[in-house]
Amino acid sequence: MYEGAVTFDEPAHTAEQAAAAIGVEVGAIVKSLVFLRGETPVMVLCSGANMVDNEALGLTRASARLVRDVTGQPIGGVAPYGHPQQLETLVDEDLLTHDEVWAGAGDPNKVFPIAPVDLLRKTGGTPARVRVRSA
Repeated sequence: MYEGAVTFDEPAHTAEQAAAAIGVEVGAIVKSLVFLRGETPVMVLCSGANMVDNEALGLTRASARLVRDVTGQPIGGVAPYGHPQQLETLVDEDLLTHDEVWAGAGDPNKVFPIAPVDLLRKTGGTPARVRVRSA
């Protein structure tokens, strides 16, 4: 399902660790994060270099249990697509500046490469400015 997946010897718990293991800049790492808008789960695909401005987006962080319930995957390895239910997905516009990005493949030890245009297509995502704005 996730073509070109790479398995790490040890889990990469942060975007920085994943970037170092792959040999790419941290901005090319996709953080697949689940939030809630009211009662509705929303997937935010955020560049590893950014933090989500959940307040500006009207989102609250989902619990680990909810993440597993809606994605079937554990935090730290959530893939951007392939979940039991289709989630509204916001894609960090900063990811679109890369030729290739790396996303979780459903396991904290696995990632896969994908072109941002394919990430948008496969997730049905909407490009958005999701990062905290600088002052």
